[in-house]
Amino acid sequence: MPYAKINGINLYYEDHGSGPAVILTPGGRGDTNALRPIAALLAQHVRVILHDRRNCGRSEVAIGGELSEQHHWAEEMAGLLNHIGVAPAYAAGGSAGSRTTLTMAARHPEVVKGVYVWEVSGGPISGSVMSPGYYGQYIEAAEKGGMAAVVETEFFAQRVKDNPDNRERLMSMDPAKFISAMGDWQAAFARPNPVGDMTEDELKSIKCPVVLIEGNTPDDVHHVSAAENAHRLIPNTELLPSAWSHEEWDTIGQHDHTFPGIAATNRYSMKATHYAAQILEFVTKQEAAQPVSAAASA
Repeated sequence: MPYAKINGINLYYEDHGSGPAVILTPGGRGDTNALRPIAALLAQHVRVILHDRRNCGRSEVAIGGELSEQHHWAEEMAGLLNHIGVAPAYAAGGSAGSRTTLTMAARHPEVVKGVYVWEVSGGPISGSVMSPGYYGQYIEAAEKGGMAAVVETEFFAQRVKDNPDNRERLMSMDPAKFISAMGDWQAAFARPNPVGDMTEDELKSIKCPVVLIEGNTPDDVHHVSAAENAHRLIPNTELLPSAWSHEEWDTIGQHDHTFPGIAATNRYSMKATHYAAQILEFVTKQEAAQPVSAAASA
């Protein structure tokens, strides 16, 4: 299986197709399977990079560091693009993928040609609503039963199943340091910033073309204000309405932005096709606008 050591972290990734490169990042802590149907459609036309972020899928569990988890994800995504040799690339993703993608564009503009993100998550209470699930429950587990209890949680048990080496990584951690690191990440995540834990200055610094797809109201996690604020702050953006009707959003659940559980439905197929077609249109448009080098035109 393809792994790359990025900033000391072993990341699982897949590389499909050829042409301009697009890196896809799913919502939540989803793995490579979360956006595989979109990737399959795109890979017929462009090069697609799927990856598991740290603490996701088959990648290495790594708790701690000076940055928030979202910012670590962005740093390691940028490193992965450089490692594979496809930077600058296009970056696309939903929900947590939108936060991570925009963070990468802010911190590493040299690796990003353009951004397409959907169900942008953020807003007045998004972080505080999500932070107990992302961090609080694991802090509580460690407080009650140490790292053995953490390993037994559904999420980390799956990380061990996906990558057996993660058991030793987790069990070797000092519970106090785990609790402290997760607490720092939770505090950063819970701040009422416009998009995840990105500041207004970070959003204003993004210079590449960006397409933003609104969340669906009412939804405190993917509040419509997140995409609207990003549109207001990022200089070169296009703001589009949610691809989901209110009824569809209610049916799949507000947090089901990567479509698990409805893979066999026509609704799923239609939305995957919708996003893939729009991403491809965006990439094609941006590629056509790229300046032609003197060597190529000679």
